[in-house]
Amino acid sequence: MLFSEGNGISISYTKNKHMSKFESEIKTIGTNITTVYAKLSDLSNLEKVKDKIPQDKLKDIEFDSDSFRFSVDPVGKIGLRIIEKEEPKTIKFKSELAPIDFFVWIQLKESAENETKAKLTLEADLNPFIKGMVSKPLQEAIDKLANLIAGFPY
Repeated sequence: MLFSEGNGISISYTKNKHMSKFESEIKTIGTNITTVYAKLSDLSNLEKVKDKIPQDKLKDIEFDSDSFRFSVDPVGKIGLRIIEKEEPKTIKFKSELAPIDFFVWIQLKESAENETKAKLTLEADLNPFIKGMVSKPLQEAIDKLANLIAGFPY
């Protein structure tokens, strides 16, 4: 669930018993929800923050309006494609070119006239052996992505 009980937002893509969920902390963005959603739902807006993405972590970054691709060592090329939008509160992504299936979604909630709360969730198909090796890096990745989104120039 997003933010607190009773808010009406709960998303799950669980397809099998190996799905593991990683959630960011809730971030506050000092902009109205409509503007935040408009910027985040068009991935070509990433051009404005491309220089903030650590090049030692992500390489060969490419994006268009509905997809984002990058290379990360030692995995290689990974992509995310928007698969669903629910304006102005949710943007859902599915992995492409990745060695494991995963989903990412951005949930937005207006908390005041010019303030939006954001939370990111990653759900991945991880067997127990792999989960032990990648849980910490995946949690760190979703937290860093949430910080990047919170610091985006809206």
